[in-house]
Amino acid sequence: MRLRKLGIPAFTGRKVRNYEEATRAIAVELLDEAIAAGDVDIVQALAAPLPIRVIVDILGVPKEDADYMVELSDHLVSGGEDLSPNAYGNTTPLELLPFNSPAAFGLFEYGRKLGDERRADPHDDLVTTLIQAEVDGDHLTDSEYANMFQVLVFAGNETTRTAISNGINAFIENPDQLELLHANPELVEQAVEEIIRFATPVLHMRRTATKDTTLGGVAISEGDKVVIWYASANFDEAIFEEPLRFDIARPTRPKMVSFGAQGPHNCLGAPLARLEIRILLEEIVRRGVRFTATGSIVRTRSNFVNGVSSLPARLTTPS
Repeated sequence: MRLRKLGIPAFTGRKVRNYEEATRAIAVELLDEAIAAGDVDIVQALAAPLPIRVIVDILGVPKEDADYMVELSDHLVSGGEDLSPNAYGNTTPLELLPFNSPAAFGLFEYGRKLGDERRADPHDDLVTTLIQAEVDGDHLTDSEYANMFQVLVFAGNETTRTAISNGINAFIENPDQLELLHANPELVEQAVEEIIRFATPVLHMRRTATKDTTLGGVAISEGDKVVIWYASANFDEAIFEEPLRFDIARPTRPKMVSFGAQGPHNCLGAPLARLEIRILLEEIVRRGVRFTATGSIVRTRSNFVNGVSSLPARLTTPS
């Protein structure tokens, strides 16, 4: 909670609405380029650049470093399997790094250097806020700041990218749903919720029980590690009617749990993710875009993120 207090003001619904104009400009630019190209990889053309360009702008990361942030995030998802232990100048034992990846060290180091720059030359950005802020009378320690920076880059990029990729793939596999959206633009917000449910970007999360309890008839002791499978909850047939069906008209109640349960562990960036996906869908509808697969989807090798590495497709619009 100590760290969340710092980030919450930047990601409240009211604050996120201030990002709408800039987010729409990025979405329009990317979508128009993809339409002009015709045949694209959805991941590289839309899903990856939209969220990373938004989050680096909020953080204050120079735009020319956006691709480097994506590179590091991608290696985190894969656990850095294709990297040497000392990649990115890493000197830390891998078992002490997030995802056991030297890419985490790369993110920490980048964040540290940017933080040092902001101490000397403050900007109107989130990194400056984190560097200057006080929580309970204290500034963040270097390790707390580095961890917060790493989480914001990863969560602000990878999960929304995964939702967009899986969402467009769902429209490719269920073209009737895209036609329904074109015919009924008022379904955009419901479509956002269904995409996030259907994609379930983060498959699971581990928590630690803070007291003895019983859940589903199973005794859980204080200190036990409990794994929450969001992918299971989002496809629970006792909660969702025909959960394996992609249905943008699905009622928004009951709610999906892709962003975690309400409370201290609810995803900080949920309003921003919803904004980015909504704006992209609105611009897709405004242009009458249709998608056709031109190759097979390639999924990311990960048991944590439901990622998509490649999604070849053709974009067409009414002549």
